[in-house]
Amino acid sequence: MNNKIDYKALTDEDLVEAIKKSQDTLLFEVLYDRFVHLVYNKCFNFTRIEDEAEDLTQDIFLKLFIKLPTFEGKSKFSTWLYAFTYNHCVNFVKRDKGHLIQNKSIPVEEYDHLLIETSDHSLFQIQESKLRDALNLINPDDKMLLLLKYQDDLSIKDISKAFEIGESAVKMRLKRAKARVVELCNEKV
Repeated sequence: MNNKIDYKALTDEDLVEAIKKSQDTLLFEVLYDRFVHLVYNKCFNFTRIEDEAEDLTQDIFLKLFIKLPTFEGKSKFSTWLYAFTYNHCVNFVKRDKGHLIQNKSIPVEEYDHLLIETSDHSLFQIQESKLRDALNLINPDDKMLLLLKYQDDLSIKDISKAFEIGESAVKMRLKRAKARVVELCNEKV
């Protein structure tokens, strides 16, 4: 009788629980393999430099192994990891004054999801270059929220759980961030 568990078949949350109980680095490799490309892509979106994105990705996974016990399962693991990754990247950008965010911005064609809500009519009127410039000028935390919502298609509820703030706070921050983007774009007319 074979009692061996196929850890690759476990859900993310079950795999995390197994890692938390055992601190087994081989199990962590399974988690790493599942998410390394997603984390790298998010890091690359912030840095636009392959070597820096690779370094950030490794830093994130090193910290993740240590911080994994703090995952409480209030949201999906992938949502929690998105927030963890974005926070690390935002902190990197804030901390490293030599890396100006406008030089590391995501190409404007990757912001297509930012313009999906019909209630955002004012955003539809913005030229791509103005939108790119405005996104590079806003607070990195606001940019992060906009990207989580519109680029990564996370729900208000998922963002709320990931950042442990109320849904109304998420909505208000998104509203203010969108308003700031529109304001910056209008200033450049």
